[in-house]
Amino acid sequence: MTSDVHAPPVNSPRKSPPRSPRRARRGQAMVEYSMINWVLIVGLVIGATVKIRWNDDRQTNVIDLFLEAYQIYYDSFYFVLNLPFP
Repeated sequence: MTSDVHAPPVNSPRKSPPRSPRRARRGQAMVEYSMINWVLIVGLVIGATVKIRWNDDRQTNVIDLFLEAYQIYYDSFYFVLNLPFP
């Protein structure tokens, strides 16, 4: 009595198919996208922290100007809400 048990075939290591040109272009696009974003972020950070001379007696950076504009905006709401008129 011989048993006819069939062993599963041995899987040979499959070779991956060559990469398609479309996939290579997608990788290049991601690298370019990352580089452009890095340049923009670094440029904005440096540009926002550099002090700009607006006139002879005022020298501020862009972040300070945005904070000052926000304070004026907030103060205007506070002023309007505290008017003595009903």
